Amino acid sequence: MKVLLDIDDDKAIHLLEVLKGLNYVRTEPLSEEKASLISELKAAVSELKDIRAGKKSANVAQSFINEL
Repeated sequence: MKVLLDIDDDKAIHLLEVLKGLNYVRTEPLSEEKASLISELKAAVSELKDIRAGKKSANVAQSFINEL
């Protein structure tokens, strides 16, 4: 199982030390860029689910092109 945690910087060091002490846990810190990308992807997937469920309407291609 993979878990993504968002921890304050001043608390993260202590938690990482505890996790590293567990032989069944692997830790891999994420860069700010990767964390931002993951966050944006989660938002995009959530928006797509809302569009498919009819909770939001999709933009037409022309308005997408205009945004660029």
